[in-house]
Amino acid sequence: MQLEEQIKKLIEEEIRPALQSHGGDIDFKGFDQASGVVTVALTGACGTCPFAQETLRVQVEQVIRRSFPSVTAVKREG
Repeated sequence: MQLEEQIKKLIEEEIRPALQSHGGDIDFKGFDQASGVVTVALTGACGTCPFAQETLRVQVEQVIRRSFPSVTAVKREG
């Protein structure tokens, strides 16, 4: 399985349920293999929450980077 598909699977199985339990959601937008950057969109309650950047850093980026060391960063679309 390619790295991008593995990242999508991790988002679907671990990250999305955690965010949905708080009224939010996440959409995978892309992965730039050259730079190691994953792009996502935070939606629902996460899209307008003042703590969205912290959610991205702690609940999304740390989980992805722990599983995939070649990922250098996770950024929000937009």
